[in-house]
Amino acid sequence: MTARAADRARYDRATAHLDAPLALVDLDAFDANADDLVRRAQGKPVRVASKSVRCRALLERVLAKDGFAGIMSFTLAESLWLARSGFEDVLLAYPSADRAAFAELAADPKLAAAVTVMVDDPAQLRLIDEARDGGREIIRVCLELDTALKLFGGRVRVGARRSPLHSPAQVADMARAVARRPGFRVVGIMAYEGHIAGVGDAVAGHPVRSRAVRLMQATARRELAERRGEVVRAVRAVVPDLEFVNGGGTGSVQHTAAEDAVTEIAAGSGLYVPRLFDNYTSFSGRPAALFAQPVVRRPGVGVVTVLGGGYPASGAPGRDRLPVPYLPEGLRYDPQEGAGEVQTPLLGAPADDLLIGDKVWFRHAKAGELCERFDVLHLVEGDAVTATVPTYRGEGHTFL
Repeated sequence: MTARAADRARYDRATAHLDAPLALVDLDAFDANADDLVRRAQGKPVRVASKSVRCRALLERVLAKDGFAGIMSFTLAESLWLARSGFEDVLLAYPSADRAAFAELAADPKLAAAVTVMVDDPAQLRLIDEARDGGREIIRVCLELDTALKLFGGRVRVGARRSPLHSPAQVADMARAVARRPGFRVVGIMAYEGHIAGVGDAVAGHPVRSRAVRLMQATARRELAERRGEVVRAVRAVVPDLEFVNGGGTGSVQHTAAEDAVTEIAAGSGLYVPRLFDNYTSFSGRPAALFAQPVVRRPGVGVVTVLGGGYPASGAPGRDRLPVPYLPEGLRYDPQEGAGEVQTPLLGAPADDLLIGDKVWFRHAKAGELCERFDVLHLVEGDAVTATVPTYRGEGHTFL
């Protein structure tokens, strides 16, 4: 029996009393992945990206481990909710225009002490001030550095279009703009190198493309390490008591941790290890989060149909954004139908061994987005469900 077949047997036994659709997290794999992130971070604390987890119980579990400290959140409303729930260090990874939430933040000393917001434009500071509604608390601010690699005088750009702050001088000017404005304090710098951390460099069946990605990433790492160091020096000249410099992502943990200027690493997807993280030479993890759909039809030889399953991930549309049939091994989509909203036909020899009511296990393309489809996660240890915990959705929250 292969390792994957053994996992399927365990998951089927653990959830035999549960009807699909359902989602589970294998805690043995989750904990092993967490340990690997800590190892790769080389002693620097790992800040957990909540958008890749979206479950308070699992955020609490990983933050209880040595080597993890703080949360990187994705909306301001989520940040306030987490802070009220007892999380004491929440860094909002994206700018916000949520005026009502800014009013709450500025009026509550506990929230203002726990939450750090992201800015990269003086207009964002003006929006916050206009939203204060009398609140006088000091707002903790993090500056975001654009990490994109620019070549040929800027005519070629590799990397996400995020912050407009690219040079050390631009980031230092933004730090001065914050320092001049009463009611704000710069406490950190963040730089997410998505073109390094979030792009696989060993894509099966594409050796030339994979070599090109590795070359690009090596070039980008060198350029960013030098520029990030210069940015930190420039900002510290304005803000000597800077608390943290955050960088990285699951795919670049060990490379980012090697930079002296970086004080902490961000990672989250590496806990669940969705399918987009199968194509990396820098690390390998164990799939920890899966979902099951029930077989409801057997249209013919070599075909079964499962209920639902059309859960595409965000990003540029493509086949790599679809969930992948994982267990039993050997199933594939019908190219004429793909993953369906209500039903999904699956082709392959294993279909002939599946009965009505059997479970087919899938892996989502991305990590936390799976939790937008399910109210609960069933936590599996060995071949038993040992707990069932709510996702954000199960607690009544869909922040985006």
